[in-house]
Amino acid sequence: MENKRIFQPSTEPLWKSIIVKSKLPKELMCLHELSRNLWWCWNYDALEVFESIDQELWEQVGKNPILLLEKVSLSRLKVLAEDAVFVENLNAVYSKFRTYLDRPFEYKPRIAYFSMEYGLTNILKIYSGGLGILAGDYLKEASDSCVNMVGVGLLYRYGYFSQTLSVNGEQQANYEAQEFQNLPIDEVRTKDGQLLYIPINFPGRQIQLKVWKAQVGRVPLYLLDSDHVLNSQEDRQITHTLYGGDWENRLKQEIVLGMGGVRLLEALGIESDVYHCNEGHAALLNVQRLVNLTDKDLKFDEALEVVRVSSLFTTHTPVPAGHDSFDEGLMHRYFSHVPELLNISWNEFMDLGRESSGKFSMSVLAARTSQEMNGVSWLHGEVTKDMFKYLWPGFTADELHINYVTNGVHYGTWTASEMQRFYEEYIGSDLLKDVSNKSVWEKIYNVDDAVIWDVRKRLKKKLFDYVKNRTVSNLNANVNPSRAIEVLDGLRPNALTIGFARRFATYKRAHLLFTDLERLSKIVNNPEHPVQFIFAGKAHPADGGGQSLIKNIVEISHRPEFLGKIIFLENYDMELSRRLISGVDVWLNTPTRPLEASGTSGQKAELNGVLNFSVLDGWWYEGYKEDAGWAITDKQTYRETKYQDELDAAIIYQTLENEIIPLYYNQVKDVPKGWISFIKKSLAQIAPEFTTKRMITDYLNKFYIPQEKRGSVLIANDFKSARDLAAWKNEVREMWDGIEVVDVEMPDISKEVLGIGDLYKIRITLDKKVADVDLGMELVFATGSDSDSTLKVVHTEPFELEKTEGTLSTYKVALALTYPGYFKFGIRIFPSNTLLPHKQDFPLLKWL
Repeated sequence: MENKRIFQPSTEPLWKSIIVKSKLPKELMCLHELSRNLWWCWNYDALEVFESIDQELWEQVGKNPILLLEKVSLSRLKVLAEDAVFVENLNAVYSKFRTYLDRPFEYKPRIAYFSMEYGLTNILKIYSGGLGILAGDYLKEASDSCVNMVGVGLLYRYGYFSQTLSVNGEQQANYEAQEFQNLPIDEVRTKDGQLLYIPINFPGRQIQLKVWKAQVGRVPLYLLDSDHVLNSQEDRQITHTLYGGDWENRLKQEIVLGMGGVRLLEALGIESDVYHCNEGHAALLNVQRLVNLTDKDLKFDEALEVVRVSSLFTTHTPVPAGHDSFDEGLMHRYFSHVPELLNISWNEFMDLGRESSGKFSMSVLAARTSQEMNGVSWLHGEVTKDMFKYLWPGFTADELHINYVTNGVHYGTWTASEMQRFYEEYIGSDLLKDVSNKSVWEKIYNVDDAVIWDVRKRLKKKLFDYVKNRTVSNLNANVNPSRAIEVLDGLRPNALTIGFARRFATYKRAHLLFTDLERLSKIVNNPEHPVQFIFAGKAHPADGGGQSLIKNIVEISHRPEFLGKIIFLENYDMELSRRLISGVDVWLNTPTRPLEASGTSGQKAELNGVLNFSVLDGWWYEGYKEDAGWAITDKQTYRETKYQDELDAAIIYQTLENEIIPLYYNQVKDVPKGWISFIKKSLAQIAPEFTTKRMITDYLNKFYIPQEKRGSVLIANDFKSARDLAAWKNEVREMWDGIEVVDVEMPDISKEVLGIGDLYKIRITLDKKVADVDLGMELVFATGSDSDSTLKVVHTEPFELEKTEGTLSTYKVALALTYPGYFKFGIRIFPSNTLLPHKQDFPLLKWL
């Protein structure tokens, strides 16, 4: 007799799980491919296609096309498949997408770009602020510009926090887990179809890092993830939160990013010519590369030459305290085995990153293992030189090889669709070929003022509608609903609207506007010329000062005289940022100079015809043009912060009262012609200079292309030049202290006065002790003083090698003095080799 299972019915509901996967009709199949590539997030026509599938559902799923296609009903899909207009639009977008992807790379260097965070889209929460947004923009531009690049980062389960504010303005950080299967990322597998894991050795254990890929147009971004069942609960937390946990967890994250990232590329067979370390977090990539190269039978010094020639370090930090550094004990716990792999001592390993405090600094490691280094604006480059000059004693800060590339912003991501259509109609399609081309942008001068003002008014209305919808949807127990409605009713579309949104760190000085509340009240409550301010921003959960600033602004905004005139919007993210930087009239920025490394929010505003009012710091130090925005001076009048803040606040009020407000409200037939002239000049002369197109062109010309050429020389013929250069450096080190000055012929300046035009002749003979080592010699003129860091080299004059006899070399110089004044001067010698790109690559100096 056959046994049958007997099921007893229950009075309680019995539920089982079933997953019903969406299946696209053949007419719509390309939607799947479009949704898996983040190209959609910076192409407004692709976004509009997804939105038109189901506008209400699109909003419900947070504008996530993966979730949209999973949740849209079969009946709706059938309707769309039969909708000729929708199918035509879809096919046009898909054709544009395929044409875009099929273009060949235009540049030879293969770039590996490492960053702790990437801001690509609001739905992929692996960013916290400016550093990540910059990195995300850069990958998009690499794709647009046909640069052969691969990105490496971390996939965070909880990402950065979302922000809610209590009734009193107290910030509350909320961490929400990301469901990776609902994101535009894919698991990476081996050739035999198995999930790819990257092993990393930690003290007493080995962890496994799962690999995911986000496709950013033509650029793959690989993300490492420790949060899976193969790891212990402790190790799963490594990639839980961005910048979360203690210093040990930060070190683990940097090991995963740097060392794990290099192993990942190796596992995938991806070779790169230049490794770009975006901030010091990723510096350990060069340690792993050194280990890999010493495994290929290179000595440590030889491997270091190869690593250095192919490494670029970009720092975004203008203060020493902002650079990650770790105690030697913690470093020993995680790296005690590494010196043996490199055939060096523990002290030699520590010296790679040792800063003056004795700690191991990731930025020092990056600087010592990278042949090139840059800041992210001209001013920040100068600050960086001064900050790191102690690494190259004997050189003045202005002589250092540290360069700069001013940050830019990605046109497609940050230019509102209304503005893009406006540019396409009135400037033309040539703009998209190179958005950094000033001559194309100059066509804006020919556009009718009323047309520009119309698009600006539409963008402001779009912002206000968004603010109202977002505020209503975010109403919760922490919000006073009657006050929220009163604030929204107070928004005036015709009022001058000024935006301030960014990370709330104390140096950003968000409090400046509120220095004189009585004066501010008169400004915002002027019945004929009203002004309203919109604030947004997050403070790091550990930054009590930043959180206090937010609380103070919220409290002020609740006062009767400021209700609806000062508004603070919670949970600042990419979506809110896009609305603000396109919808306000003026973008305000008030950092303490020179602590703004670059700043990019104002650049985004520029692309949308929004005018900047900022301290002359970061990018605005270069970007400011008279009659195209407003500047708060870069001069420091007072040493005491309190008095300087009061002065800067007074300048803000005066500029608003006497320049900005009158210009905005001086309207003829409702069009402020003077204001529009400012917009035209800012678009023509400022906007094109601060795009990622210009930025990536600078990186190619200053770093990537020259480094690839130098690197190809060093690695050719089984690293012959790298081996020769390392051997030559060792030979020079051995003979350096033995160099002797045999003879000197020069004027006695204590007895004779030198005049303008006089020829200053010097002849010096050295005994190098070694015949086949070349030295350079130069006469150095400087002004300033060593004691107060004002010493600056104003001229160097190279000596000519006159003759060589055995180990004796005679050098001569004849210099006509052309500048009057008081100078310091000296003579120095240094190693000379055609393979050295700059003196700091082998920073030996001897002053005579």
